Amino acid sequence: MLYMAAAILMLCGLIHSILGEKYILIRLFRRDNLPHLFGSDVFTKGTLRFAWHITSFAWFGFAGLILLLPDNVIVLYTVTLVFAISGLLSFYYTRGKHLSWIAFFTVSALSWLSM
Repeated sequence: MLYMAAAILMLCGLIHSILGEKYILIRLFRRDNLPHLFGSDVFTKGTLRFAWHITSFAWFGFAGLILLLPDNVIVLYTVTLVFAISGLLSFYYTRGKHLSWIAFFTVSALSWLSM
């Protein structure tokens, strides 16, 4: 079950980075009204890109944790809680249109069942 949860997280991270770069960040960066911090919009764009991709990196980290520490109840409980809350927030704020809530609830359930 944890291998499946880790695979879902890895897939989510890849999809998030690739599609986010292609369909959100590139289009956002074409705008000419981004805030100019420190004299230009370079810092703003770098911060947005960093924040976007660090989320994917965090999911890769969670995948590694559940594979490397499968018997650690505290880790599994934390993963269960983090992804249950992530699923709730994703569902609530996008009214269910962003399908990440399905992946997050699945990861949460698989982690819970593995305890």
